Amino acid sequence: MLAHEGRALSLAELGVRLGLPKASAHRLCGQLLESGHLARDVDARSYTVGPTLRRLALDTLNHGLLRGLRHEVLAALVMQVGETCNFTTLDGAQVLYLDRVEAQWPLRLTLDVGSHVPLHCTASGKLFLARMPAAEREALIRELTLTRMTRHTIASAKALRAECEAIVKSDHSCDREEFIAGLIAVAVPVRDAQGQVRAAIALHAPVARMSLAEAERQLPALHEAAARMGRLL
Repeated sequence: MLAHEGRALSLAELGVRLGLPKASAHRLCGQLLESGHLARDVDARSYTVGPTLRRLALDTLNHGLLRGLRHEVLAALVMQVGETCNFTTLDGAQVLYLDRVEAQWPLRLTLDVGSHVPLHCTASGKLFLARMPAAEREALIRELTLTRMTRHTIASAKALRAECEAIVKSDHSCDREEFIAGLIAVAVPVRDAQGQVRAAIALHAPVARMSLAEAERQLPALHEAAARMGRLL
């Protein structure tokens, strides 16, 4: 229920939706908290997906044939755009790298599969923020530490809210040297069969090789790859 809903739910909401007495819902949530399948949300009265369930989802995404097919989509995109591309998902209040294909250039940034990066200063991260339900996004923005990674980093909640509004309108997100100086990125959403944003595909490159405007001209290729990737979720 929680994974499908995509937001935290209170004990009362869970009980009503699952048709369980309050005592039964409380007992089950307590057991799932202990095993790590559930976690307390920012509001301690609500529950969200926990680390054990997230690891299970990651293992499922990376399993067997489908993982190979998703990697092929990413590799084909890199051949087309000529720069490194990655496949990410939201993991709590961070971005998790599920897969990555490096372009064959001597100057590049290496982030291993399984690495985490911040939400507020990365293309994928801001995309995930923008696509959250408004109440969930607002709660998370209030709790995030907006660390200034470079002089371009968005470090105020007001500016981050405005950025999220712009992302929803354009259906893509940009990293304007906000995470690492000299590195730009663009990201697009990967939607499942129900139209829910479950992941993102991003291109990133050093500004010495590709400007942000040039990267945005690759958006049609990124959206096409994202549509293919969505069919493999």
